[in-house]
Amino acid sequence: MKRNSTYFVLISLISIMALVQGCKKATVPELTTVAVSNVTLTTAVSGGNITTDGGEEILKKGVCWSTTQSPTIASSITDDGNGSAAYTSNLTGLTAGTTYYVRAYATNSVGTAYGNELTFETNEVTGAALTTTVATTVTSTTAVSGGNITDAGGGTILARGVCWNTAPSPTIANNKTTDGTTTGTFTSNMTGLTDGVTYYYRAYATNSSATTYGTEYSFITPVTDVEGNLYKTVIIGTKVWMAENLKVTKFNDNTDITLASDAAAWIGLTGPGFCWYNNDPDFNKPVYGALYNWYAANSANICPTGWHTATNDEYDAMEVSIGLAQADINIWGWRGTDHGSKMKNTTGWNAGENGTNTSGFSALPGGYRFHNDGLYFGQNTLGYWWTSTEHDADRGWYRRLDGNNAAVYKASTDKNAGKAIRCVKN
Repeated sequence: MKRNSTYFVLISLISIMALVQGCKKATVPELTTVAVSNVTLTTAVSGGNITTDGGEEILKKGVCWSTTQSPTIASSITDDGNGSAAYTSNLTGLTAGTTYYVRAYATNSVGTAYGNELTFETNEVTGAALTTTVATTVTSTTAVSGGNITDAGGGTILARGVCWNTAPSPTIANNKTTDGTTTGTFTSNMTGLTDGVTYYYRAYATNSSATTYGTEYSFITPVTDVEGNLYKTVIIGTKVWMAENLKVTKFNDNTDITLASDAAAWIGLTGPGFCWYNNDPDFNKPVYGALYNWYAANSANICPTGWHTATNDEYDAMEVSIGLAQADINIWGWRGTDHGSKMKNTTGWNAGENGTNTSGFSALPGGYRFHNDGLYFGQNTLGYWWTSTEHDADRGWYRRLDGNNAAVYKASTDKNAGKAIRCVKN
């Protein structure tokens, strides 16, 4: 009888426990939100860890997010399947530079529960990073530059190229090229330039954030004569000068200048004429240019269109701009101290006779042709330059630089002498 009583009690306890378990009520799940990572402009990664399923199978899980607090499954969501395993969620379609609120969710037959709320901000597009390519192949009207976009700033390049202007800090509101929409290197062809003008230029890149610019550089365009000879130019004082001697054999209306190689022909010239030192154009043309008589220097058509032979007053003003005393400009003969050195090139003269060329005039010792016998003298040791200014009926003003003298010589001489010419922009 005792044995039966024990068995009855045991069966009763088991029944009660089963009844209790059968009567236990299911709840919504419990879970936490995984920290947000791998944030980009438009994406991020989060997820969830389900700590309890609430007594019912997890039917759906993921994360939800919004730009306002307490996002729900009525907001943007991911769907990362079912079951109670931890999961990873990829948030997409986000907006750059925006704050978002996110939390994990899990749904069972009882309802939907949410994890703790987290917040993050998507990356913001910044200006692109780029460099400017130093200009090459600069002509009177064109130049080649470009750039290299090393970082798109997190966005898409919408435009790129080079902008330029005659004032510093050019922008895309000035002249510009348009050279594609990718990162990396690009080449830009600058056109519509004017000779003897200083241009400032820099590369640019535009994305959704802004337009950014590379390093600014500048150049001064050369001038081209009627025969296509190209001359470097330089600003000295307030004027734009050729930085090389004239070498043209035609006037700018394309008519010939008289070539007088023979000494007798040279002496007998009564109008514009030219020659090459020692009658050797192959050597002299690229280095020293041609030698002209004063009649050629005085011609209105000897220089490229828009340019003219420098006048005596323009030489005076140029010399004052490099430090010559105003009171000394009318001195006949050697003037100044180191002002000739400032005009002489840093190479091309005999040893110990080169200049500092701080003016940019870049004078070389091209020599001269004597007026009364047509002989050539002085190459490698001195240089002469005509002005277009007449001293009297027989003579014109000139400038002279010697290798062994740092000053500037001013005088006049017979109009049939052969000297170099420098042109100045009108």
